[in-house]
Amino acid sequence: MIHQYKLGDYNIVLDVCSGSVHAVDEVAYDIIAMFEENDRETVIAAMKEKYLCDDITEGDIEECYEQVVALKESGKLFAPDTFEPMAGQLKDKTRGVVKALCLHIAHTCNLNCSYCFASQGKYSGERAVMSLEVGKRALDFLIENSGSRRNLEVDFFGGEPLMNYEVVKELVAYARSIEKQHNKNFRFTLTTNGILIDDDVIDFANREMSNVVLSLDGRKEIHDRYRVDYAGNGSWDRIVPKFQKLVESRGGKNYYMRGTFTHANPDFLNDIKQMLDLGFTELSMEPVVCAPGDPSELTQEDLPVVLDQYEKLAELMLERRKEGRPFTFYHYMIDLTGGPCIYKRISGCGSGTEYMAVTPWGDLYPCHQFVGDEKFRLGDIYNGVTNTECQQSFAECNVYARPECRDCWARLYCSGGCAANAYHSTGSVKGIYKYGCELFKKRMECAIMVEVAKILGDE
Repeated sequence: MIHQYKLGDYNIVLDVCSGSVHAVDEVAYDIIAMFEENDRETVIAAMKEKYLCDDITEGDIEECYEQVVALKESGKLFAPDTFEPMAGQLKDKTRGVVKALCLHIAHTCNLNCSYCFASQGKYSGERAVMSLEVGKRALDFLIENSGSRRNLEVDFFGGEPLMNYEVVKELVAYARSIEKQHNKNFRFTLTTNGILIDDDVIDFANREMSNVVLSLDGRKEIHDRYRVDYAGNGSWDRIVPKFQKLVESRGGKNYYMRGTFTHANPDFLNDIKQMLDLGFTELSMEPVVCAPGDPSELTQEDLPVVLDQYEKLAELMLERRKEGRPFTFYHYMIDLTGGPCIYKRISGCGSGTEYMAVTPWGDLYPCHQFVGDEKFRLGDIYNGVTNTECQQSFAECNVYARPECRDCWARLYCSGGCAANAYHSTGSVKGIYKYGCELFKKRMECAIMVEVAKILGDE
């Protein structure tokens, strides 16, 4: 399968099943477009009619055609899809092995964000914080179920995890005290809205957190529209100086500034520019996840605006790299020379199998976006997974389990997409979130173009 598109100054040809990416001239681009459906004579005749001139000779066109033939014969163009028999194999091999937990250390929050998918941290339930005993048992559960994996991931999540900061510190200390005897290495992440950051939090995060995710929606007027406290006051002025201090103390590394764009700001590039002006360079802007009909929901009218923003973002990244002021955008991080193995590309994120969320009471869910929906409760950290039917539905999630994905050029990059978004959009974890698909495909086109420019040294 071939995907062709033009973006920036490049004609890009992506061979889906080999993973090969080709930046080509106009003649090669058009030859490849005609190659599968036409014979040699027809293709060359069409190219002569369109391109024959003093600079492009008949011999040039014929040579270009033969180069396309050679690429096909070497498996770098029109490669067949041989991956379907592998679908599900990775999850079969790692069945029962858990590598990461999202610890819901606090089902409460000191902000009252209107678009919050977690019901202001309560997850449609009661406000609560995780006890030290539950947290320790969760870490023990992870070790017990991690098999031979050495590196284990733990995310401190909420709500606002710093509202249970002392337990966070004690759990990290507990993990450090037991990891060596079990031949494990814990890597921690903290996601915070910033309100409670102080010098002690900064010192602790720098010692113990492999990554810190900081919630900022960009422009003050956008951020303060949604991310307000319970008195209705915006939080931008309170958190930005704290974020700047934390990021500076980390040397500008190992953090992400994570924003959300909604119907109010489909022009999210302006928010990214605001983050850059504040000195932040590790950035992420995520489309809102909310109930259908919510005022924040992205609409079909927003779609062309958002797609255009992704292209302009790619252009900005190239401009700033050329100026020696590069920045990272999470969704444009792609490795064209390596990247995830084919099993991972097919099987997806591992929610419900390798990765689970733990509530303050020790209940297990496939991921944070399912917490509070009782039918997705997998079990608990004391008895393990008991809802095997639910877990099996997640184990069966792969790119070939979704008929709509079979003819999609981006399938080996998205791995079938997010099960939570699929469920909330279609009522099935094996469905697809069509709006999200459009965003993802544009992000991939932009990410590949940025990497092509980097590799060719044209940025």
